Amino acid sequence: MPTHVITGAGSGIGAAVTRRLLERGDETVLIARDAGRARELAGMHPGARTLVGDLSNPDRLSWALAQQAMPERVDSLLHIAGVVELGGVGDLTPKAWHFQLNANLVAPAELTRLFLPLLRVAQGHVLFVNSGAGLAAHAEWSAYAASKHGLKALADSLRHEEHGNGVRVTSVYPGRTASPMQAKVHQQEGKEYDPSRWIDPESVATTILMAVDLPRDAEVNDLTVRPGR
Repeated sequence: MPTHVITGAGSGIGAAVTRRLLERGDETVLIARDAGRARELAGMHPGARTLVGDLSNPDRLSWALAQQAMPERVDSLLHIAGVVELGGVGDLTPKAWHFQLNANLVAPAELTRLFLPLLRVAQGHVLFVNSGAGLAAHAEWSAYAASKHGLKALADSLRHEEHGNGVRVTSVYPGRTASPMQAKVHQQEGKEYDPSRWIDPESVATTILMAVDLPRDAEVNDLTVRPGR
């Protein structure tokens, strides 16, 4: 069965994708920030494997993964984890910028570099869950949007570089999705959070699996998913 490496499997879209892959019998390898979180993910997703690697510290990812048993095969690398901290350009500190750029952009780039040899052998798939903010930036969203605009550039460059190796690359741009991250965004915006107004994570998971499962004669490059109500 295919093997998928997944970040962000603990909640929202990542948890939904992981559940669906396990239910159909695929192998999953979940990236956890530390050993405690790895145990939590293993309990949440029985049958999944875990690897410990802190996305907030991408400089250490290579060392961390070298200490662990890596999968022998990787058919897809699904970058679903993300962090957000809103604020005006005049207020955001370098710490806030690094927090979002490291987790949302630099860590995905580094994980892709580390898994690319296995992805080339399998002629696999790299999928980035981006954001509507990766296409248009609004007030108070500068750092997050910058990280997601950068993620789009990463995906586009990777697609051109790896096409000849048979590696497919997809960016998915969900609108607001009912998740713990969205609850945090509403708290930062000072707004009441009503999850029924936003996309169900299962709906985004469906679009991700469609892109991953597409026959080899086609490739989804960019997919925008907007709230339908």
